[in-house]
Amino acid sequence: MERLTTPKYYAAASVLLPCAAVLIWPSKVWLTAVFLLWIIAAAGFWIRFERKEYEERSERTIQSLQASAIRTLNHHRHDWMNDLQVLYGYIRLKKLDKTVDYMEKIREKMGNESSIGRLGSPSLVSFIQSFRTMTNALELEVVIHGDIRLNEFAGDCDKIADTLIHTINAYRFATKPGHGAVASLRVELSKDSEALYAAFYYEGELINEQQWKQKIQRQLEGAPMQPINFEQPYSKVLLKAELRA
Repeated sequence: MERLTTPKYYAAASVLLPCAAVLIWPSKVWLTAVFLLWIIAAAGFWIRFERKEYEERSERTIQSLQASAIRTLNHHRHDWMNDLQVLYGYIRLKKLDKTVDYMEKIREKMGNESSIGRLGSPSLVSFIQSFRTMTNALELEVVIHGDIRLNEFAGDCDKIADTLIHTINAYRFATKPGHGAVASLRVELSKDSEALYAAFYYEGELINEQQWKQKIQRQLEGAPMQPINFEQPYSKVLLKAELRA
């Protein structure tokens, strides 16, 4: 990007030369004409490089999204291959009771993934589905109780999604890496006629609990979801968003 930005600023700085000439010899009409033409040329040069920078940024963004999508698909494919191998093993061993039980687990898993896909917030759905590609220190499980669609919350949809993402990330960045069991975060979303609820159940250690708490409090300032009781330990945080009439 710097190779494009530098010539752009050189072009802008070059305008100072004819500008100085016009200030020194204001009576020279031809200098004024040259100055105006120079400005037009410099502006055209700037716009041209601005477009190139935009195209490069867009291309990098697309490539990043594509790479993230590929990693997410690979992880999901790996999970389904594991499930198929387990089922195949049970079938070969003729353990039909375990086969039925495992099929029920797969059915529940598919139902929960469908509920996540119907949340109505592309940013939140993408974040949840690609979470495993972001870290190996924290396992995330999201459980949806009932039919929840954040896009039904009108203007609060994106804010609620951002609050959930920021809260999950607060745990992700605060998770203390260790050599034992991997930390886990279970997020349960539910709603009733009055509010939307998000419960965060964390198992593991934090690098610094006080810093984590301060970060959460800053992120929740002015957010539609607010803690029900923030005095409880970090292992259980409950957020609530009042439904608007």
